Amino acid sequence: MKQKKSTMKMRVFNPVCNLNTIKDGRGGVFSFVPPAPIAEWTHQFIKAGKIRGNHYHPEFDEYVLLVDGAGVEVEKDHKTKQEHFVYMSKGTCIFIPRNTRHVFMAMTDCESVSFLTKPWDKCKRPIVHENLGLGIGDHGDPKSEYYKARNQKITS
Repeated sequence: MKQKKSTMKMRVFNPVCNLNTIKDGRGGVFSFVPPAPIAEWTHQFIKAGKIRGNHYHPEFDEYVLLVDGAGVEVEKDHKTKQEHFVYMSKGTCIFIPRNTRHVFMAMTDCESVSFLTKPWDKCKRPIVHENLGLGIGDHGDPKSEYYKARNQKITS
């Protein structure tokens, strides 16, 4: 049986390490060196069983470093509808290129830091929401219950 060639765009982004930072007995220093400058970062908390995402970014690349917990980052190909995922645990960093539809599914309570190659507020359209069929959510999604409740017109 022939395997299909993977079309996954996102990938694990591995750090480099000066081994002397481990050999000296104090722990270790791991450096992530992206090819493009980081313009902004965010600190995120995701509760177990919840999702964060259901979107893509047309104007910037994103790096996500999971600093606590475990989950999967799922990418869904817009044309083929194929799903690919990266299992993430503490210390995993992934690269998500612009225009990659993605969603994070938390298996445990998670904490992450996302690094963006363009400041959010400098984007004409920083995020495009799309239900990828992997759970509902993302507070900016106009179809989500949270968004509807927050943005109801007061009629009284």
